[in-house]
Amino acid sequence: MSTQNNALSYLQRGNLEFIEQMYLQYKSTPQSVSEDWRLFFEGVDFSQTNQFGLSEKELDVYHLIQAYRNYGHFEADLDPLSNSTSPSDQLRLSRFKLKDSDLDQKFQIGRICGLPNATLRDIIAHLKKCYCGKITVQCAEALPETRDWFIKEFEQTSISKLTNDQKISHLQYLTKAEALEKFIHTRFVGAKRFSIEGGDALIPMMEHLVERSAQLGAEEMVIGMAHRGRVNVLANIFGKKPEYIFADFLGPVETNFSFEDYDGDVKYHLGYSCDRQTSKGTYRMNLAFNPSHLEAVNPVVMGMSRAAQRKRLDTKTRKKVIPVLIHGDAAFAGQGIVAETFQMANVTGYTVGGTIHIAIDNQVGFTTNPDSARSSHYCSDISKVLATPVIHVNGDDIESCVRAIDMAIRYRQETGLDIVVTLMCYRRYGHNEGDEPAYTQPLMYELIKKHPTVREIYAKQLTHENVIDSAFSEKIFNEQINLLQAALEKTKVQPPKVEPFKFDGLWKGLKKAEAKDLEAPTDTTFKTSDLKKLGKQLAEYPEGFSPHPKLLKLLENRKNMVDGKEQLDWGTAELLSYATLLSEGTSVRITGQDVMRGTFTHRHAVLFDHKTGEAHCALKNINNEKTEYCIYNSVLSEYGVLGFEYGNSIWDPTFLTIWEAQFGDFANGAQIMIDQFLVSGESKWQQMSGLVLLLPHGYEGQGPEHSSARLERFLQLSAQNNIQVCNLTTPAQIYHALRRQIKRSFRKPLIVMSPKSLLRHPKAVSSMEELSMGTFQEVILDATVTDGKKVDSIVFCSGKIYYELLEEKEKSKKQNVALVRVEQLYPTPWLGLKKALMSYPTAKNFIWCQEEPKNQGAWQHIYFKFEEFFQKEKLNSTLKYAGRGDKASPATGSVYRHKTEQTDFIQKLFQSI
Repeated sequence: MSTQNNALSYLQRGNLEFIEQMYLQYKSTPQSVSEDWRLFFEGVDFSQTNQFGLSEKELDVYHLIQAYRNYGHFEADLDPLSNSTSPSDQLRLSRFKLKDSDLDQKFQIGRICGLPNATLRDIIAHLKKCYCGKITVQCAEALPETRDWFIKEFEQTSISKLTNDQKISHLQYLTKAEALEKFIHTRFVGAKRFSIEGGDALIPMMEHLVERSAQLGAEEMVIGMAHRGRVNVLANIFGKKPEYIFADFLGPVETNFSFEDYDGDVKYHLGYSCDRQTSKGTYRMNLAFNPSHLEAVNPVVMGMSRAAQRKRLDTKTRKKVIPVLIHGDAAFAGQGIVAETFQMANVTGYTVGGTIHIAIDNQVGFTTNPDSARSSHYCSDISKVLATPVIHVNGDDIESCVRAIDMAIRYRQETGLDIVVTLMCYRRYGHNEGDEPAYTQPLMYELIKKHPTVREIYAKQLTHENVIDSAFSEKIFNEQINLLQAALEKTKVQPPKVEPFKFDGLWKGLKKAEAKDLEAPTDTTFKTSDLKKLGKQLAEYPEGFSPHPKLLKLLENRKNMVDGKEQLDWGTAELLSYATLLSEGTSVRITGQDVMRGTFTHRHAVLFDHKTGEAHCALKNINNEKTEYCIYNSVLSEYGVLGFEYGNSIWDPTFLTIWEAQFGDFANGAQIMIDQFLVSGESKWQQMSGLVLLLPHGYEGQGPEHSSARLERFLQLSAQNNIQVCNLTTPAQIYHALRRQIKRSFRKPLIVMSPKSLLRHPKAVSSMEELSMGTFQEVILDATVTDGKKVDSIVFCSGKIYYELLEEKEKSKKQNVALVRVEQLYPTPWLGLKKALMSYPTAKNFIWCQEEPKNQGAWQHIYFKFEEFFQKEKLNSTLKYAGRGDKASPATGSVYRHKTEQTDFIQKLFQSI
């Protein structure tokens, strides 16, 4: 129950003494009581002795007024396909112990809704006008200040009367919307476009949103939306030339570049950016690319918006960049990513200062009716998770629609909070234009066939108001059709070509990578003396600060590592990679569950005073005038958080952006984001990303859900040089891999099978010189081999299994075996593999060993790569397998069985060579 509703419970009978006390408080300090109470007391008569003279029936009317404010939306006229509304039980007079005979009685309490001493009939008529018309609000669950904001809007704020020019402008945008849809419908019969028809009001709403937000200080908008209406938004809000739109329909689309790995995407997935002119100057517009996975784009838009706000130095008020999400009704209610995105709205590391949500409720999802698509009354009820206010509006009433979006942007700019506008409309055709909707909704589509378009309704209204004459509407419609026809004819003769990605703005100086760029070495060295200085900073903390006693040893070890007294461990090397990048001017953002300390308590990038709880992050003090070190423990989400970081990375390549899974296994909760955005975004949309995924991976007997980051899935998705997949074994390797990510002149996602036991393994260490003077090694040869010509067997491996193989090699004292670590599994390190063959020229026996089951891990990817490699090198050889057999589950749940399995296949391997 909300705070407001708790407050109203004081108005129950038997609480008149309390009301008198509140009145005395009001008389003494009016501002100390809520606005409802102030208005209440202003309208109530009291005797000279301050005795409360309020009848029980006045209290009943008060409850009725509150009910209309809370539940008036249930009787609102919202459905364009219905000419009537049903009475709501929530507003029934008898519910408040009122009768029809009370309707003509006057009540002082009417004062709180602007009608002092009015009859109950007039009070109800006024409330119905406010809350039961073509536009209404749902905010019963909201905090008192939010409810007060909307009470003022609906009861006290006079509705601005539109000028004739404004009305004609709305009609013109409706005309553009309808003309485009009808033109495509007749010229490209049966072609999918996911028409906006029925929800045409979205176009004048969006147009108003752009102009109004600019007046309120905004400079940029980032929009995410699914298919319906997307083509229309691109044409009529973004100004994408119809020639480009028609070229998408005519196909095949040509390019102005020779990217062999550009595959493109269907027209209703495409994004767009442009600069528009408003009354306040240039306004940047962005529509995010997105796939058919409805609502998946939501957190991506949040990440893009956050990066855009950072670029515009708008990280305090967040009023310059407006995120807008346009939802479909069934997807809004049914897709879990919506709830994940809402939960990030006010979290420190993810807030964007409020998002405007527009739910296009066309009352059917594909072929599914609302009663089968959700349990809630409204498609927007998931927004109650944040007690977010929802404005509901009838899509056939354009002026109410524009009023709704005007309220939404003002609320967002004033409060910094999310708000939802539900556009209740319909879908004129089926799910797509080749679909027959009458199969499943025959009655609805009989109504729709007879229902006039939104443009026709508004044109008739303006004619009736003498704003236009009867011929004006058809005249501007025909003019629009003629313009589109001319554009189509031009497209057929001279089709436009897709332009290459522009490396401007934050992308300036970067380029699209070619295969040779990925093979070229990258200089990641760093001056040793400067590295030591940074390392010492990481071991220090402010005077008077009290780290947890158990961490004092860790900090002491960091000092010893930097001084060369001990070898560097994984956590220290990782932190040094961030420190060096920060010192060179690169900002770093790392998020995920428990990243501040690290799931395995290895990182401790942030220390907490164990007496006061105060936080200290040494990395934040490195070059902090020019850079930022942003580290945030995330909400317990993979899908949403990874989407956010992807959006951040595509918008701002100047940051090293990292997402760490608590366990790599949990990345499968974000598989949609990985499949549809991360690994294919460049191929589909030229959308490049340098996002790093740290996915803890390794078989240590922790069970099926704490062993495998599903390496095989990432390798299956690897093609066209789209991503980098690594399984690293030393601290120096993670140091150089992270630095390489920024030092390169291009951006590619980096997937790291991050270790668990190796974080503290006595042999998984590196020297300061390996960091300062070294470089990333895609393949690491066997340092224990003294004479390469004596090697007849090479065991290739990747990740943690190397150390277990090394232990067995040392026990068996076999010098004929070389253990070669393939640190980068994709892109395939051909040069490193060739170096291995050259180093062990007499080797004839080649084995791949992995700890994952045979049907998982790298085996089924690496086998075919080695076959290709052997053919290139003209070797009559094949690659053998050593490891576990095929398994349905990634790992056993028994520690004993795990150890037995591991020991067994390693011993068998060495016995065979």
